[in-house]
Parts: sequence; C-alpha cells; structure tokens
Amino acid sequence: MNQNPKNQNVEPEKVLAERINGWAAMLGFMAAVGAYLTTGQIIPGVV
Repeated sequence: MNQNPKNQNVEPEKVLAERINGWAAMLGFMAAVGAYLTTGQIIPGVV
C-alpha cells in the first residue's frame, strides 16, 4: 500500500455511518441499563 499520510480525507458517508452507529450503540447501552434497573435482568424474560 502506497498511501500519502497528508491525504487522509474520510468520505462524508463514512463519517455519517459511524455517527449513526455511535448513537445506536449509546441507545442500546441505555436500554440495557434501564432494563436492568427496572427488572434486575439484562434481557427481561430470559433467565
């Protein structure tokens, strides 16, 4: 691979995809914490 270190532009589509992925991960984490706090189980209904 012959990459120029000064030319490291990231496509805007990838930036948006990573941002949405981060939001989804945070939402999933908060849902897991909320489920644990309210039911005492990580996945309610599964022992």
